[in-house]
Amino acid sequence: MKKSNKKDGFVHIGNVIDDVLSGYRGDIGGELARVWRAWDCAVGSVIAKNAQPAAFKGKLLLVYVSNSTWLHQLQFLKKEMLSKLNAALDKPMVEEIKFKIGSIEESRD
Repeated sequence: MKKSNKKDGFVHIGNVIDDVLSGYRGDIGGELARVWRAWDCAVGSVIAKNAQPAAFKGKLLLVYVSNSTWLHQLQFLKKEMLSKLNAALDKPMVEEIKFKIGSIEESRD
């Protein structure tokens, strides 16, 4: 992974994760990177600002949310989110989403 200077602009966190994990976990890291790349379009920008994929194991996706209000609200939207995410991935990669309050990246492009 090469360093970038401020003139290069922002790099999507999914690309960074893909680079880092490919060296350690091979295909598993690639799957998380695929989920990251599809996430914003699948769930929409408002949700994406408050909930982001954190880990992917088997068919379980761990998603960090910004606060307990979002955690509660996303429980109601879970089935719809699963459907849209798997459609964006072109295959049923995710069967379950677990929400947990955690750190959210503020700047995503």
